Amino acid sequence: MAITADRKEHPISMRLPEADIAMIDRAAGLRGRSRTEFVRDAAVRAAEDVVMESRLIRMSADGFAAFMAVLAAPATAVPEMVELAKRPAPWEPGYVAKG
Repeated sequence: MAITADRKEHPISMRLPEADIAMIDRAAGLRGRSRTEFVRDAAVRAAEDVVMESRLIRMSADGFAAFMAVLAAPATAVPEMVELAKRPAPWEPGYVAKG
């Protein structure tokens, strides 16, 4: 009697234009990943985004009122963010690298 193991991996096959494969290979190489790893990671990340976007968030009326109150409240300045926003960007004159 043959014993069959449950498959943990399932193949996916795609037909893509050569230009798409070249772009994927270039990006995968820049990340130090194989084509399979790169495509798998990108596909899973995109799938997670879609699932999270369509997820229904439920809360009580009191919870929703508290949530809306926080959104409607005046913003509070975060000193570190204010300082960061005042710094010149790396491509602007006057930029000095900190470190």
